[in-house]
Amino acid sequence: MDVVRLLPDNVANQIAAGEVIQRPASCLKELVENALDAGATRVQVIVRDAGRTLLQVIDNGCGMSDTDARMAFERHATSKIKQASDLFSLHTMGFRGEALPSICAVAQVQLQTRTKDAELGTLLEIHGSQVMRQEPVQCPVGTNIRVSNLFFNVPARRKFLKSDQTELRNLLQAFYRIVLVYPQVQFTFVSQDEILLDLPAATEKQRIEALFGKTQRHQYTQALVDIQAKTELITIHGFVGKTEEASRSPQQYFFVNGRYMRHPYFHKAVMSAYEGLLPQGLSPSYFIYFDISPEAIDVNIHPTKTEIKFADEQLIYPIILAAVRESLGKFNVTAPLDFDVSGKVEIPLSGQHTDYNPFAEHRRASVPSQWQSLYAGSRVQPTLDLAVEDKPLQDKESEQALSDVMIRSVLNTDGWQEQLVQVSGRFIALPVADGVLLIHQHRAHICVLHQQIMSRLEQHNGERQSLLFPDIWDVNPEDMSLVEEVLPELSALGFDLERMAKYSFSLSAVPAILPAGQAIASLQQIVGRLREQQRSARQQFKEQIASSLAQSAAIPSGKQLQTKDMEDIVRHLFALPAYRYTADGKVVMLFISGNRLNSLF
Repeated sequence: MDVVRLLPDNVANQIAAGEVIQRPASCLKELVENALDAGATRVQVIVRDAGRTLLQVIDNGCGMSDTDARMAFERHATSKIKQASDLFSLHTMGFRGEALPSICAVAQVQLQTRTKDAELGTLLEIHGSQVMRQEPVQCPVGTNIRVSNLFFNVPARRKFLKSDQTELRNLLQAFYRIVLVYPQVQFTFVSQDEILLDLPAATEKQRIEALFGKTQRHQYTQALVDIQAKTELITIHGFVGKTEEASRSPQQYFFVNGRYMRHPYFHKAVMSAYEGLLPQGLSPSYFIYFDISPEAIDVNIHPTKTEIKFADEQLIYPIILAAVRESLGKFNVTAPLDFDVSGKVEIPLSGQHTDYNPFAEHRRASVPSQWQSLYAGSRVQPTLDLAVEDKPLQDKESEQALSDVMIRSVLNTDGWQEQLVQVSGRFIALPVADGVLLIHQHRAHICVLHQQIMSRLEQHNGERQSLLFPDIWDVNPEDMSLVEEVLPELSALGFDLERMAKYSFSLSAVPAILPAGQAIASLQQIVGRLREQQRSARQQFKEQIASSLAQSAAIPSGKQLQTKDMEDIVRHLFALPAYRYTADGKVVMLFISGNRLNSLF
């Protein structure tokens, strides 16, 4: 009996939709890109229930004839390419002809469109790939497409959608990736009949300021420096963040030929330019635009078109590296160009090995060890290198020497406080049996504060200090729903926040543990960390909030401590149930055994 059969078109479209339309944000991306390909100078996005109930895109582009409107919903029907070779000379955002048929396969779609030379437009209504009606209609020039009840006929896919807050953040994230690369187009984003974003036509820098400037005390773009590089292969322009404005949740965007892309290899080039300039755990923001011949890239390697292959990645890497370094050098952050003695830049190879990881260290950095840093500033540099590495204690000797019983026996010894020594402004050295224990003072304090903050969150009794004059906290539209979701936790910590305007809160009290003037920065760090994790469980929210606040309030590395301060940190640290690692898994202490020291001599 024959078992191979041709799938009906509606089933094939539903299968294709699983790749192209994964959530409302995927639908928004495809529809807005179609509007831009149609030459629109004004695009309005309207959503309800984070795109579940309604996602509508209205543009003033060229519109479609009645025949084209019907053909646009057929699989692989497109006006943007005619043959396979056209894939390597693309000048449009879309080209496969998959988006509209995929959307109408899993939603109820209504389209109104009219061309400039037509007196009447076309109304087309399709439910789950079935054409319900097509008729003439009076409508403005352009296209108005309504996508209702997404995944109405695929309940399993609808069930896997996240909360409205999460899906709205995903919608805004997809929206940001488009509006940042088309600043000359006017965009509006409306959710639940409320205008979240109204972006007039502007320059690239003005568009960046309009999106991210509301959450800053100063102009956001003041923290950015221009980068420029023009070669026969590629032209690069954009903005990179100053080192003092680095954060744990930076805004990082690559665009190529008007298209957002992810590219870990090029990200490595940017981060290499900042090597040795940023505190651990912080990263710079960047908005980098590439212009390159379409023949030199392949955008047809992933359904979302965010993964792009370059023909000459290894030639572009040093161009990015040099451009960023030169821009930072103009602001006396580092030398304009920092090549090694040979005059060449070592470039990690990309695409030649299947196990290549562009984020792995290409070579061990030539950085003085922790003990060598004790001699910083002296004329004679030590030749001894203890090679103390930031690793957990794994060998049996270390585990035995650093047992809980042994540590507590040291703390029960009279005068142990007098043996504490601060090393290089970063570590606390404590002699223990047959060795020395080095404690990272900043991470140790984070551990202590994290436990205290979690306890206050559970008991809802965070100590607070009132501000003489209330401060104003401006929130990104992208983050507003997230902030509202965690307001109970913020209040339990000691933040007294009152909604003042659409995207603003009045801050009249802050947690007592926060240093003066760090409240707004701490709140931004908390929200950035929650946005990055995108978790919704209350306990996970609490963990992320506690970690962020502990990071903000902890004693910074480099601060000189009195013996009493070191004693308090050590005593509270070893009173914790788990004291060897921070909540995010970073090592708090290292043990150098007596045998290890002897072997070095």
